[in-house]
Amino acid sequence: MSSEALNRRDFLKLGALAGAAAAITALPVRAQAAPSAVTLDECLAMTPEAMADASGPVSASWESILQAAAAIRNPALRAQVREILNNPAPTVTKGIGASEKQAIHKELAAKGLIKDVSEADFLPPSADPANAPQPFRSAPGSGYSSHHAYPGGLCTHTGLNTRVSMALYDGYREVYDYMLDRDVVIAAQLLHDLHKPWVFQWNADGESRTERSLAGTGEHHPLGVAESIHRGVPAEVVVAQACAHNHPRTEQDEAQVVGWLTAASIIAGVDPVAYGLLAADGRTLPLPRRQEGFVTHLGDHDWVLTVPANQWVLPVLEKVAVRDYKISQADLKAKPFKQFRNYVYSQATIMSLYETYAAQGEPELVRTIHAIVTPA
Repeated sequence: MSSEALNRRDFLKLGALAGAAAAITALPVRAQAAPSAVTLDECLAMTPEAMADASGPVSASWESILQAAAAIRNPALRAQVREILNNPAPTVTKGIGASEKQAIHKELAAKGLIKDVSEADFLPPSADPANAPQPFRSAPGSGYSSHHAYPGGLCTHTGLNTRVSMALYDGYREVYDYMLDRDVVIAAQLLHDLHKPWVFQWNADGESRTERSLAGTGEHHPLGVAESIHRGVPAEVVVAQACAHNHPRTEQDEAQVVGWLTAASIIAGVDPVAYGLLAADGRTLPLPRRQEGFVTHLGDHDWVLTVPANQWVLPVLEKVAVRDYKISQADLKAKPFKQFRNYVYSQATIMSLYETYAAQGEPELVRTIHAIVTPA
């Protein structure tokens, strides 16, 4: 970090670090239904932003995210993270016209970093590189068939992951006296999915945009890394952010991370070695390898629980939609059910719904759904 940051061990001796870390987890985030039920017609008319803003869990998670950002000690980094969270705009696309896009796509293809994605489909649509297509708080946390696929899902996903990362930070400090860079741990986790609002834009039918692949992973990941580079985020944070999808434990694992950093650097138009993202030979991360990236990777595992929870709750939700809300079988693949699903998920969260289902059974899950959207 820059010279503005305090020495980590001296800061710990003052006792301030432990207090600030506790503040990040101080806000309660309790999954709960909306204060009052809405009708199906009202649900169908709601925007993703309105759904997210009506949600207690999403609002609490957003507040915890902002509080975590405020706990970053380095003022320059704190300002960068806040700016991105408040407007996750694809500023990296500024100056990328048709010819530049063609050249970037060609270079990525030559290096084997983009496959089966045409030049036309490369980069999500963006009307204005200075403004995000949607706020951070209304974006889903994944593609529509995966985890946190509801308005505000990115907030609950990021909020949980940041808490996990800080718990890991505290554990390594307390057990091993291993002083990870706390600012890097917080910033990398907060930024790891920064371009999901761009990639997973909501369509008119209530489903989010389908993600393309880039450098062997979902495009949101290298695009987010490219955005951090373009905005001048410190190299150590960018490297840790890039490790969210894998860790450099083996040569094969590290090669993936190197690929994401390389792709991101091509898009951002920088030399990854000169920026400090890769070692001098361009084949590994900077040496000796820092371990904040491992914490970012371990912290980004909320999906391990939420993917199966969605798979097990969704059939019950479909059954209830047809039986109690008179949504047709055909409309289970269309806007009526997608809007219904989006609102129920956003108000209660997938995890809370599954907890109800697993602990109290289907009748209680149905009652919870009825408390969120009034049956027909």
